Amino acid sequence: MKPRRLLFSIFLIAAIGFSAVKVGALLPQASSADIQLALLKASQPVTGELPGDPEIDPLNARLDENPNDFEARLLKGLLLFQKGALPAAIDELTDLVDRAPSFQLAHLVLGDLLIARYGRFEPLRADRLGTVLDGSYKQQMDQLQSEAIARLQGYLSLVGNRAVPEALLSLSTETRYALVVDKSKNRLYVFYNSGTGLPPTLVDHFYIVLGKVSGDKETEGDLKTPNGVYFVTSYLADEQLPPLYGVGAFPVNYPNELDLRLKKTGRGIWLHGTDKSLYSRPPLDSEGCVVLTNDEFDEITQYVEVGRTPVIISNKVDWVSRQQWLNQNIEIQAALETWRQRWESSDIGNYLQFYSDRFWSDQYELGSWKEYKKQVFASKTFQKIDITDLSLLAYPRAVTQPPMVVANFVQHYRSNNYNGDMRKRLYLVKDDNNWKILYEGSQ
Repeated sequence: MKPRRLLFSIFLIAAIGFSAVKVGALLPQASSADIQLALLKASQPVTGELPGDPEIDPLNARLDENPNDFEARLLKGLLLFQKGALPAAIDELTDLVDRAPSFQLAHLVLGDLLIARYGRFEPLRADRLGTVLDGSYKQQMDQLQSEAIARLQGYLSLVGNRAVPEALLSLSTETRYALVVDKSKNRLYVFYNSGTGLPPTLVDHFYIVLGKVSGDKETEGDLKTPNGVYFVTSYLADEQLPPLYGVGAFPVNYPNELDLRLKKTGRGIWLHGTDKSLYSRPPLDSEGCVVLTNDEFDEITQYVEVGRTPVIISNKVDWVSRQQWLNQNIEIQAALETWRQRWESSDIGNYLQFYSDRFWSDQYELGSWKEYKKQVFASKTFQKIDITDLSLLAYPRAVTQPPMVVANFVQHYRSNNYNGDMRKRLYLVKDDNNWKILYEGSQ
């Protein structure tokens, strides 16, 4: 190794925080007293694992299922160190860098732990780095530290969490999994459809990279990741992609119907892998896509069904209790059923009351929609409508916006002069405490 490269490696380790104090700073719940206690314990090493630990046990379960779950091994090493089990932490990180030699952050954390083994170490302050390293090195170190914080905070936010994401109100029996993105945690959650009337079950979660600029996407080229309810539209295999997109990609339907109504622009929002020259990327480093490591992209392919799997992206996931989830589910399904009954009974007046003043469809606004429906109803001697394959997905929203839900279902329509089935999508909004249809169209 050339002298400058060696010097860079030493200071890279220092700048990412290779002192006990800096590693403790990655743990948002740890006070300086906690970190000092961890150092004291490390000087009198804890031997073996820490049985019954609510933070480490889930990581052990992940590793039992997949020994190459590199994030689980990284997080376990950090938490073991924080809890005073320094030898076990070093063993964990040593194993990790052997298994994942390109995982840059893992090498840096291992360096920190090795330094901690030999006592406290005065870190090189960021304001002094400029005398030794150029800006690109400092930026790389900042990015690695941001990745460590995002991974750890995202994981710790799930420990002990028994709530349900409000977004997944109901999944059709034909929809096995749903993906939920929490931009505030740089986390993608995979939920399994547990069955009718049961809350979905969290089965997996991953660190993700988002757009370089925070906030909701508005215009093409703004480098933001959109907020909304989307669906996977296709799969692009490794051989169809440049190396930048890793081992595969799942495009989603941005801009969706609401995005187009709001005149949002841009396209090409994908879930995809990482440039093959890298293992992972900093938390905010894409042009708006949701990016996973290549290993983890391969993992999510088992959960995704093109044309069906929903991807709900929000600034922050709203978690609700199981009872709240059930109450909201019942309320919206009851509103849909009343709409269906009024349609079927040809009760045109009460049927049209279900449409918001802001209603639109691909061809109509509210006024022209009412005229069209009156003509249709006048030609019917009977109408029979059935709804199957229903999914209800709460739309991400700001505090000042009314609740909104996307309903996907198969509509079975029979009448005296027309029979047909179609895959339909409704956007429902809560106006004056009543659910109204904001948009109606095909999927």
